[in-house]
Amino acid sequence: MCGIDEAGRGPLAGPVCAAAVILPEDLEIAGLDDSKKLSEKRREELFPVIREKALAYGIAFASAQEIDEINILQATFLAMRRAFEALGVPCGYALVDGNRMPPLPVPGETIVKGDGRSMSIAAASVLAKVSRDRLMLELAEQYPQYGFEQHKGYGTKLHVEKLREFGPSPIHRATFLKKIL
Repeated sequence: MCGIDEAGRGPLAGPVCAAAVILPEDLEIAGLDDSKKLSEKRREELFPVIREKALAYGIAFASAQEIDEINILQATFLAMRRAFEALGVPCGYALVDGNRMPPLPVPGETIVKGDGRSMSIAAASVLAKVSRDRLMLELAEQYPQYGFEQHKGYGTKLHVEKLREFGPSPIHRATFLKKIL
């Protein structure tokens, strides 16, 4: 059984990221919780622990261009399927955070607020969030004028100001900018 979660559905820029994690039965990782409830420092501390203790994990993205082409929900499902496929080991059941089941080649179930109720979903939440944040820091070097290192692409006041000043970059989600620009 694997847990699947995503990070980055709401930002104006960058990809959406998903992770799938298979943990050993009865494994407890101290302090593991929904990534949104953890500090950035704690997520960074847990990231290598999860990768070391997991039986398997997969991390995958769907780009801003894919989000614009197929919409954020379908892009999220695409990233989730890619993460599931990246597990590299057989998995017979998927627990997915949220209330919509992505098309996967195995049965599964959705769990609303699953990242607070399932250790494997919480682990996927952390892997997805840290992976996306790290990518946004790399993109901040490529597009320094937007301040991605501060807001990771979310629609903060600073980000909107920079968007209005410089216009969108290639990693901005055009479909998310219609009401802003």
